[in-house]
Amino acid sequence: MKHKLSAGWIYFFAALGGLLFGYDTGSISGAILFIEKQLSLNSWQQGCVVSAVLLGAILGAITIGPFSDRYGRRKLLMFTSILFFIGALGSGLAPELWTLIVTRIILGLAVGAASALIPTYLAELAPAAKRGMMSGLFQLMVMTGLLLAYLLNFWLQGLYTGWRWMLGFAAIPAAILFCGAIILPESPRYLVRNNKESVAREVLMAMNSNDEQVVNGDIEDIKKQAAIKSGGWNELFGPIVHPALVAAVGLAIFQQVMGCNTVLYYAPTIFTDAGFGVHFALLSHIWIGIFNVIVTVIGIWLMNRVSRRKMLIVGGWLMAITLFIMCWGLMHSSESKFAADVAVLSMIVYIASFSGTWGPIMWTMIGEMFPLNIRGLGNSFSAGVNWTANMIVSLTFPPLLSAFGKGTLFIGYGVFCLLAIWFVHSKVFETQGKSLESIEQWLRDQAAKRQKANN
Repeated sequence: MKHKLSAGWIYFFAALGGLLFGYDTGSISGAILFIEKQLSLNSWQQGCVVSAVLLGAILGAITIGPFSDRYGRRKLLMFTSILFFIGALGSGLAPELWTLIVTRIILGLAVGAASALIPTYLAELAPAAKRGMMSGLFQLMVMTGLLLAYLLNFWLQGLYTGWRWMLGFAAIPAAILFCGAIILPESPRYLVRNNKESVAREVLMAMNSNDEQVVNGDIEDIKKQAAIKSGGWNELFGPIVHPALVAAVGLAIFQQVMGCNTVLYYAPTIFTDAGFGVHFALLSHIWIGIFNVIVTVIGIWLMNRVSRRKMLIVGGWLMAITLFIMCWGLMHSSESKFAADVAVLSMIVYIASFSGTWGPIMWTMIGEMFPLNIRGLGNSFSAGVNWTANMIVSLTFPPLLSAFGKGTLFIGYGVFCLLAIWFVHSKVFETQGKSLESIEQWLRDQAAKRQKANN
């Protein structure tokens, strides 16, 4: 290998894009309060500034996959870091509205690309026994980025130009990511597909603690899958990939429609409804950020030891129950301090349930499910679906809140949690402890059985 780098540093630099993902989606929550005044934005213009990242993320997620299959994960990671740098610096220096919107779209392209690319890259680097933990690092970095955004938003709120620093700060980790990507190894799966078996072997030796027997087995399995011609949209929607596509798209949609972003969005209001002051409500975002990081670490640790499906089901039940309890608390919070306290406590348990299960597991599983010849395309499509669902939920939340009220609305998200449990039971297959090649072989075996049954 041209550049010697320990496995720990490889995982850190690869997952660093997740920190940018989290920071850039979290920093706008504080910055928009000051952008609104200084650039004299109306409500429609504020919506454009906030949602520009979501629009860019959809485009970035959908387009990155085919390019990563063609040019390699590492090169696209370098390109993504450049987009992060341009988008962050441009947003911080934007002199007026339209420049800000354009640079936020560029930032969104990077966020979407990272969400599709990094879980794939980490899944392809990590040994099967550690893949859940390593792929989960992406979600941990996302939560760390959100926490960093909340901290800087709070510290910089007194500066007149604070919003520029909030948005522009992301250029620093983007530059670090670029430098790291220069020395990161390419995915061994990509290397084997491009006739660089000796380099792939060196990468796998570094990632598997020089266990030659394991590496030899991995190389043979990868070679069998790499011999299959690269696929396109026909293969993605074909019979072999069908179970993976249904599972990945369903997980991507349910992760959003269960209300994770809306609860986080509404968290400060829930604290004020419970009788806490505005200052504490703002600080609550920081405490929630810290809590998210801790629970995500626990969830990642569990992923290598417990069935992914069981974790999703348990998480779904906890989220549904706590949403229903939170609805009751919100409905009666104005007349009862006990009800207000119940709403806060149930919200905290809900956030913990999401951060420890659906948050990291969805991204890990979509990085594992697809066959090698369309893995980039499949992950890209699934991430694009996730960002589309994110945008729909974010855009519909304010009018739905106005129409149904703060209590009733969260019942709807609770119902989606119950539907998600049914979906996992019936449509999601287990990936924990399995090599990527064995998952792919299972998909091919299932397709052969279905074809035989139909004949």
